[in-house]
Amino acid sequence: MELNLAGKRALITGGSRGIGLACAHGLAAEGVHLAIAARTVEPLKAATRALRATYDVDVSSHSCDLARTEHQAALVDVVGPIDILVNNAGAIPGGTLDAIDEKEWRAAWDLKVFGYINLCRLVLPQMSDRGTGVIINIIGAAADRPSADYIAGAAGNAALVGLTKALGGSAPRSGVRVVGINPGLTLTARLETLLRESAARRLGDAERWEELIPRDPAPATAEQVADVVVFLASERAGHVSGTTLTVDGGSSAR
Repeated sequence: MELNLAGKRALITGGSRGIGLACAHGLAAEGVHLAIAARTVEPLKAATRALRATYDVDVSSHSCDLARTEHQAALVDVVGPIDILVNNAGAIPGGTLDAIDEKEWRAAWDLKVFGYINLCRLVLPQMSDRGTGVIINIIGAAADRPSADYIAGAAGNAALVGLTKALGGSAPRSGVRVVGINPGLTLTARLETLLRESAARRLGDAERWEELIPRDPAPATAEQVADVVVFLASERAGHVSGTTLTVDGGSSAR
């Protein structure tokens, strides 16, 4: 299937590892030029080297704190016009209402919730002026199945689903689409962190985290999520906007 993505430009936040890096590889394989952004320098450099060595596309890397408004604005300015924005940066900690204090909750939301909001605020008008563009928000299946053990993430994800639906309903009037993806458990370093936190709470031993990996269905690979992102970024999904697709092997339907 021809996706007609070659020559387009994409900005991927949280693009140095996990789902973000898989999205970078998937889009680069289709000929998309990349700007990847993350806070930690060394993984960002390693990702950039690997992408440049593998694909015949331009790759720029940007180390920044996407929880800070001024860094978000500076990133958009330096990257310039883009055709695809993949909002992916953010890791909201697990924990119950009494375990996540206000400072930790706000810090997590500054990165993921307000980070997504602000980047949409910065990029959407530019895309609308050009009459084309796609914004893809990588959110999380906790929006579909909220849990008291992951309350900050469940609430934040639900907010981002609402953002996606609201923007995605009106953006096509200007030739822009806004869509979301709710990955379920995915085989990334982030999954291990979350399961370690859960194992410490539930089993009293973080080292027993592998006991909590579900088997039916098994977690997705980052590449399986990225494949959906690449399709949604393409003109083959040209009539898809204002909706969020859950990618969890059917877990949320049980």
